[in-house]
Parts: sequence; C-alpha cells; structure tokens
Amino acid sequence: MDFKFSEEQEMIRQMVKEFVDREIKPLAIEIDETKKIPQHLIETAKGLGLFGIKFPEKYGGAGGGEISYNIMCEELSRGCGSFTALIGAHESIGATSIYLAGSEEQKQKYLVPMAQGQLLGAYALTEPNAGSDAANLSTTAVKDGNDWVINGSKIWITNGSIADVIIVYALTDKNLRAHGGITAFIVEKGFKGFKVGKNDEKMGIRAAQSVELIFEDMRVPNENILGKVGEGFKVALATLDRGRLSLGACCLGAAKEVLDVSINYSIQRVQFGKPIAEQEAIQFMLADMGAATYSMESMVYRTSWMCEQGIPFSRESAIVKALCSEESGKVIDKALQIHGGNGYMKEYQIERFYRDARVNRIFEGTNEIQRLVIARDLLRRGKY
Repeated sequence: MDFKFSEEQEMIRQMVKEFVDREIKPLAIEIDETKKIPQHLIETAKGLGLFGIKFPEKYGGAGGGEISYNIMCEELSRGCGSFTALIGAHESIGATSIYLAGSEEQKQKYLVPMAQGQLLGAYALTEPNAGSDAANLSTTAVKDGNDWVINGSKIWITNGSIADVIIVYALTDKNLRAHGGITAFIVEKGFKGFKVGKNDEKMGIRAAQSVELIFEDMRVPNENILGKVGEGFKVALATLDRGRLSLGACCLGAAKEVLDVSINYSIQRVQFGKPIAEQEAIQFMLADMGAATYSMESMVYRTSWMCEQGIPFSRESAIVKALCSEESGKVIDKALQIHGGNGYMKEYQIERFYRDARVNRIFEGTNEIQRLVIARDLLRRGKY
C-alpha cells in the first residue's frame, strides 16, 4: 500500500485549498450568521467539478474516486462546515446512492447531471421514529398500476428544500421491513404530492438547509425504483458506508484547521512575558492535537484505499466515523482552551468550529450505532 498521494490528487487538494482560502474562508462568519450560502460559491464549486469529483467521467464526474473525494472534503471542512454539508448530502449520499444501485438509464438521466452540478441531490432516510432504528420506517409505498404511491414524512433532510433529486426510502412490506421490505426511490421535487415542511434551526452548520419532507399520495413511476423492490435497506447501508468515511475526512479537515490556527495563536499570544507556546501546558495540548490528527488522517485514507480496492470496509468505516468525530471534537475543544476567552468569542473561528463539530457524533448514524456495527462484526468473525 502506497501512502503517497498521486500528482492528480495533490492537484485536486491544491485546487480546493485555493478555492477555500480565496472564497469560502472570508465569508464563513457571514454564512453562519445569515444561514445562507451565497449562490456564487455554489456556482464556482460546480465549475471546479466538485459536485461530481468522485464519479467516473462517463457519468459526468472527474474520475477522482474515493480518495480524491475525501481530500476535497478535508479541504472544504477547513473553511466552512455548512458548505461541506451541502456538497456531502448531494455527492456522498445522494448521488452515490444512484451510482451504487442505479440502472444505466437512471445513471444517464440523473447521475450525469448531478455530477455536473446541474441537479442537486439529497438523501431521505430519517423519520421521527426511525433515527438510530433506521429500519422502523413509517413512510409507505404502495403499488398502483405503473406507479408507487408514497405517504409519510422525513426529518432533518439536508438539502431537502433545495434539492432537485431525493433518494427516498419507504416501506413496501410491513412484515419484512429491513429484511426485504424497504425500497429506495428516486424522487423529483416536481412530483405531485411532494412538499417541504419546516426548516430546522440548528446549533451548528446553520447554513446547511435541513428540513422536513412530506409525501401526500406522491406518485413515483415504477422506473424510479432504485435497485430492486425490497433491497432498499442494502442500498442505504452501502451508501452510508461511504458517507461515514467522508464524514471522517470532514472531521480531519476541521481538526487540521484549528490545530494550525492554535499553533500560530500560541506563538503570537504573550502571557507572563513570553509566548504561551513556551508553556508546557500548551505544548502538551498541541502534542495531543497533533497525535489525534495524525491518527485520523491515517485511518481516513487507509479506509479510502480499501474502498477503492473493493475490499469490504463497513467495520472500518464505522471506526472512522466514530473515532474521527470524537477526536476532532477533542482537538477543537483543546483549541478553544488554548485561545482562552478569545476562543469563546464569535469573531474567532474556533467558536463556529466548536458548534459545527457537535453534530458529527450524531448524523450518518450515531456513534453508539457505530459501536454496535463494530462489535457485531468482531463477534461474527470471532477475531480482529
């Protein structure tokens, strides 16, 4: 296994870094306060190919694969968590669902324009009574002629109010549920019976639009079944494996950013007549932050490599999600401590990173669920 990034991957990192430094970072505080992502940033990202960087060129993407995509997520997360969440909901779980399970016709119709940024995607699995218990869906789909009629609702759906294409999971057999009773559907926002409910007010990633979606006798043509009838839960889990991996990359990027900021701050901040960087207490915190960041980087890209090689990585993806979200939170907490009172103030970016990071231990499956995934895999194999 070669731990060096390719020349193309390094070029992608530099391209995204320049975009973040030049255009996103100067607007990050405004984005958080107004809860809006300027359209020109979205258009620039489309022009750079960021909305489909992982997908093959024949499907409208840049052919970067999972490693390049996670490099992009890492760099974007150094600028603004809300912007990264918008692209993640679109590419990491929305469009990826179609890439993994779609027919060739569905890929040409939906994935190509999604990868090119012409259509925005979302992923709708969570319901009021189906969060960690994701199989406990109440949303139903009933066959009616050549259509399926969907009734129910979803909550906390990122991009739900602005997406053109939404992957919706519905119950098609109440007896089978996760074992053959859940089906995935490709839903267009223009389908009759599709409604957007309330917009969520969140502690962090405030500009990432998350909403309730309501389906009232929404008719979906049979050709919009994603995969096969009854295999939707498999599609959901395969997609989330990749989503959890990219979330780890996002946590890595945030940790790197606040570590760099903390190093510079500790060198410049003078107390007791000398830079606080000379204080052993500060040095120990920086050392712990550096060690955590190194371990996060190692597991993110090792697991990304496994994904690209076709090696099963569900357990490893769960490990990445759980550990990176927790370690990143610790790194950001230490960064705030190093900044002292300044770190608690809104004019310093640490405060925003602190709020944005908390959700990472919840979405894409809570860390408690990740530990169940890890433990069950260990017990099934009977060894590490």
